[in-house]
Amino acid sequence: MKRVFLIVLDSCGIGQMPDAANFGDHDCHTMRRISASPKYCAENLLKMGLGNIDGQEYLPATDAPTAAVARLAETSAGKDTTIGHWEIAGVISPKPLPTYPNGFPAEVLEAFSAATGRGVLCNKPYSGTEVIADYGAEHVKTGDLIVYTSADSVFQIAAHEDVVPMEQLYEYCRIAREILRGEHGVGRVIARPFTGSDPDFKRTANRRDFSLEPPSATLCDQVAAAGKTVWGVGKISDIFAGQGITRCDLTHGNAEGMEVALKAVQTDFEGLCFVNLVDFDMLYGHRQDVDGYAAALTAFDRWLPAFTEKMGEEDILLITADHGCDPGDSHTDHTREYVPLVVYGASVKPVNLGTRSTYADIAATVADYLDVPYHGAGDSLWPRIKKEGV
Repeated sequence: MKRVFLIVLDSCGIGQMPDAANFGDHDCHTMRRISASPKYCAENLLKMGLGNIDGQEYLPATDAPTAAVARLAETSAGKDTTIGHWEIAGVISPKPLPTYPNGFPAEVLEAFSAATGRGVLCNKPYSGTEVIADYGAEHVKTGDLIVYTSADSVFQIAAHEDVVPMEQLYEYCRIAREILRGEHGVGRVIARPFTGSDPDFKRTANRRDFSLEPPSATLCDQVAAAGKTVWGVGKISDIFAGQGITRCDLTHGNAEGMEVALKAVQTDFEGLCFVNLVDFDMLYGHRQDVDGYAAALTAFDRWLPAFTEKMGEEDILLITADHGCDPGDSHTDHTREYVPLVVYGASVKPVNLGTRSTYADIAATVADYLDVPYHGAGDSLWPRIKKEGV
């Protein structure tokens, strides 16, 4: 019974790509940045071979790695969650999704207000924590929705849970998702609920993402079409607009995501368990919290043995990321970085695959291992990493 566990450490990049300046990034390296923190400890990832990956000379290498490793470049024209996950799943995006550095145009907001019956506050790029500090009181008083964006292709709606119940906020996001198509087809509409009172408003863990549908069939679609399970954990189902997901566990942070992954490895199924651990990005990268990011990676690293000990002979674990979000660079946005690939399992040969040209090699590899017909970008690494006799 072949199973693949694909865990995305959201935003855990490993060094800027040569074209980073084209995306507004300079001197970005998420992993190196957090490795300097006293809260950083990655001994299990290092045993697997994290320090052997190209460009990670600041980390100790090992002469006896237990996993195959590689550095993956992003082919797609972007550095956001949606495009990153689509590429991991085999879909290349040659054009960036639209962004709105000056806010959304009047026709978008007028249509949104007409459909929701509520006014709009802010409408500009903003920090998620600062926007509720600056507009939260007015929102509570008027009921107008806080709409803001970032350097990414996102339309974010913040609302107090006592003013706009969560299900109502999610419905407003669905309305925005239908409006934001074609020319204004942003990657994600994001619900950002918060609680508290002025000046102590706090975002809650009830965030939801409403993504644009992938433009073509992804790894998830193809695994599901072959009659196998595609178990989405965290915001995976949201990112793929539910397409190709046969089982879904929405989670509220890394701890719950790891708990569900541990449950999954002890559950009988055949196919793919696709996990996103969002706290690295949401709580620490965007908030420029180096120590918090380092501590979160340490927590994941310490959790790893409990997971790998329960893996079966035909199980494979892949650990990667979808972009960078350097918590110590000059801005709070995502960063254009290479991402790591660590492949572990009883049937995996611990080889160094160097630097690969696309995240999509992951999709091709997973499909190849699961014996699923695959029509997407990337090249399978399975022939190079499987042990003799497998």
